[in-house]
Amino acid sequence: MSRVIVGMSGGVDSSVAALLLKREGFEVVGLFMKNWEDDDTDAYCTSRQDLIDAAAAADVIGIPLEAVNFSAAYRERVFAEFLCEYEAGRTPNPDVLCNAEIKFRVFLDHALSLGADYIATGHYAQVRKFQGHYQLLKAEDGTKDQSYFLYRLTQEQLARTLFPLGSLYKREVREIARQAGLPNHAKKDSTGICFIGERRFREFLARYLPKTPGEIRRLDDGYLLGEHQGLAYYTIGQREGLKIGGVKGGSEAPWYVAKKDLARNILYVVQGHDHPALLRDRLVATKLSWIAGKPPHPHWVYAAKTRYRMPDAPCEIEYVDDERCEVAFAAPQWAVTPGQSVVLYESNVCLGGGVIV
Repeated sequence: MSRVIVGMSGGVDSSVAALLLKREGFEVVGLFMKNWEDDDTDAYCTSRQDLIDAAAAADVIGIPLEAVNFSAAYRERVFAEFLCEYEAGRTPNPDVLCNAEIKFRVFLDHALSLGADYIATGHYAQVRKFQGHYQLLKAEDGTKDQSYFLYRLTQEQLARTLFPLGSLYKREVREIARQAGLPNHAKKDSTGICFIGERRFREFLARYLPKTPGEIRRLDDGYLLGEHQGLAYYTIGQREGLKIGGVKGGSEAPWYVAKKDLARNILYVVQGHDHPALLRDRLVATKLSWIAGKPPHPHWVYAAKTRYRMPDAPCEIEYVDDERCEVAFAAPQWAVTPGQSVVLYESNVCLGGGVIV
């Protein structure tokens, strides 16, 4: 009997993943990961209640549950990089970092030390062995597909990973949980970043990065509009929180962040969602990671996402080597943001990607 250790977060997805594997005949052990300790209170990061929920679900399923503290590794490998990127004026994706460094590295190593043959999570994605190597596929439920966050996984990691929910729709998962009597079958999905929780992002970031106020200027002509609190607190395409009004005699269209001048500490903004400064038909990415272990063929037509909640955009890889990848899009993309990831696909196969510079 193969042994699988399931990362159980207390949510319905990971609980159903464990349930399905138990029904398939695996020896299943649940493992709850605590990844954050600073200011861990019920008002913000709900890890205490999540552990209770995971334990209750494991009891119904009939599997043991272990709790492990990975917060030191998380702070070193994820949070430190998160702060470094924001300080450099970029907008990182901590979910990508967490999956690569914690859930499929630290967790995987820990599971193997406990004698596991596989690990499993509640991610909506699929793994397939094809022509001697492993592929990461999109989930059947396109509205929940999480392959974007998993593009850094390697062949060795995929060989040890199971995604039991990959062929299911969310409504089916909740129904399976309800019929099985799982106490978290109606639990609300978690959103955002655990270590930020429901608190205001800018207030949280200010605890770790000093405020560095500077000018907000109109990109088109340099007109002074107001003052920002620090370039780290803003991202390309941001509309909320700018606290600038209209210009006398000017347009009433909303303002968007278009550019950061780090050297002069100036935030440049434009008016209108479709302003040309917010559109890019090409990008450069570094910190590349290819699931097959080698880059895709240049000059072939692929699809790409430059952020999670966006449709696939037809593109071509114009250049790729070990250090950088240059991608050209068939149509301009909105608010391409340094620090975010560009992830490439061939049909429903996730090829990998890199960090936008």
